[in-house]
Amino acid sequence: MIRYSLACDAGHGFDSWFPSASAFGGLQDAGLLTCPACGSARVDKALMAPSVQPARRAADSAAPAVPEPASAARPLAPATAAERALAALRAKVEAQSEYVGGAFAAEARRIHDGDAPERAIYGEAKPEEARALIEDGIPVAPLPFIPARKTN
Repeated sequence: MIRYSLACDAGHGFDSWFPSASAFGGLQDAGLLTCPACGSARVDKALMAPSVQPARRAADSAAPAVPEPASAARPLAPATAAERALAALRAKVEAQSEYVGGAFAAEARRIHDGDAPERAIYGEAKPEEARALIEDGIPVAPLPFIPARKTN
């Protein structure tokens, strides 16, 4: 496993673990790496310091030390006011709504038609599905964050 410090084109920094350098390259080439703060798929490696064990401590330990990732103990905290506001919005949406995943368009239509109980939902829809909902007068709005399952 290898940990990289990463940054998006908007300047947000974060780190992530990868099985290998080639795995990182493959995900980057496919556009599957996204910034957890803004969702940008333009993510590159950031400058990072190597994790080197001093020679005097290397002789004392029989087993090589494996550094614990910073993200293992706690998630990355929002750094700016905009990131904090987005995190608060996300927490409110997740607490007060039901996640319906890829079935969002169908479930929104069922609620609108009265075939399902009225409630707040959120999920994922393809652009053409969202457009069809809007054209049919079903109130929907895009959320300014990406689904948790799509974050690194």
